[in-house]
Amino acid sequence: MRHGPKILAIESSCDETACAVVEGLYVHTSVIASQVAVHAKFGGVVPELASRHHLTAAVPVLQEAMASANIGLEDLDGLAVTEGPGLVGALLVGVQLAHGLALATGLPLYGIHHMEGHLMSPFLGDAERPARRFAPHLALSVSGGHSELVLVSGLGNYRVLGSTRDDAAGEAFDKVAKLLGLGYPGGPVIDALAAEGDPKAIHFPRAMLADRERFEFSFSGLKTAVSVHVERHGQPDSRAALADLCASFQAAVIEVLVAKARAARRKFGCTAMTVVGGVSANRGLRDALAAAAASDGFELWTPALRYCGDNAAMIGAAAALRMQAGLTPKVQVFASRAIDGAQGAA
Repeated sequence: MRHGPKILAIESSCDETACAVVEGLYVHTSVIASQVAVHAKFGGVVPELASRHHLTAAVPVLQEAMASANIGLEDLDGLAVTEGPGLVGALLVGVQLAHGLALATGLPLYGIHHMEGHLMSPFLGDAERPARRFAPHLALSVSGGHSELVLVSGLGNYRVLGSTRDDAAGEAFDKVAKLLGLGYPGGPVIDALAAEGDPKAIHFPRAMLADRERFEFSFSGLKTAVSVHVERHGQPDSRAALADLCASFQAAVIEVLVAKARAARRKFGCTAMTVVGGVSANRGLRDALAAAAASDGFELWTPALRYCGDNAAMIGAAAALRMQAGLTPKVQVFASRAIDGAQGAA
């Protein structure tokens, strides 16, 4: 059965080199070469190193994806690439590769906004689970670079209701993990430790929580509060103390994210909500949103864990839906335009 246009997609916006073959929202194969080991000793992504590793990984990853899907270029309906936002050097590698393939094959090339890709992630299906129809909803997007609430009225029809004024949630996780000597990336480690701790052991601030009608976030002050706590009390001297600190920090992040998302859902009358981006893999956040969904009576759609982080399948799915809708392919290299307004005409 044909699921939709068959797209070869490339994603290289940060520190994952990824290629995928999708057919509509169905994922035939998704291959990701991670650079975590490269950047871990620096406590974060080094842009120059990221670009250099994309250069060496891009072609092998693309070849692996096509071989795994058992397809040739002649079997494709189109190409897709992340056009921004992201690290300029990293984006350049993917865009150049995609342009070369487009010139060689004559296939249409779709430039996809990275955040539109993440909006597709809860709807992806594969051999392990069915695809879900892309439908209007409220999206909570949380990652290392983004924390925002997006009203999704349809393909290309996105309204950003509010975003972070400073650090993104994922960035705060990584910086707190670095402060505590937990390594990079810090989110999964903090999440695991938080499950062992008491979220009420330490009270950390919940910035901008009182005003539920403003859907903006701020996590810089929370990060500073953790730093001040460590300066005053020293590094946790036991696993239990470390778990309590992680649980208290994570609870502060989650309470703000969930409270703002619930308020936005009520205000705009959304019957469904998604959570997307790297932090959508956080078990504490998933559990809190699931409890909110049960309490408030809305549907919660979450990505499979393999599609929470950066991947090319979500980029290909966005391109496939755009091809089905008859939207003209367009690539704006290094475009970091907002996912609002003009995106619908891209």
